Amino acid sequence: MSILTFFQMWPILMQFLRTNAPYITLPIAAVVGIIGYNLEGLLSDRYTPYNKPVQDQRLERLAEEENLKDPTNVKKLKYQENVLGKNIPPSLEKH
Repeated sequence: MSILTFFQMWPILMQFLRTNAPYITLPIAAVVGIIGYNLEGLLSDRYTPYNKPVQDQRLERLAEEENLKDPTNVKKLKYQENVLGKNIPPSLEKH
């Protein structure tokens, strides 16, 4: 194939790709998506720590606010736990 025939076929090839673009790009996009999804599954940690429901958190917060309104109900100040151990990521917690 000479260079001249290659350049003569270029518009025909481009016309074919332009008219059939959805049929060409959809399978390519699907393959790239499947590969990306599987790579993300292998490389990332999908662990989500448990949180209480929002309604329960709200009720606890409202109860704490009610306790703070009464000046006679004061909690004693005492050492409860290690301050440095409060915000430990799940991967570093002791099981």
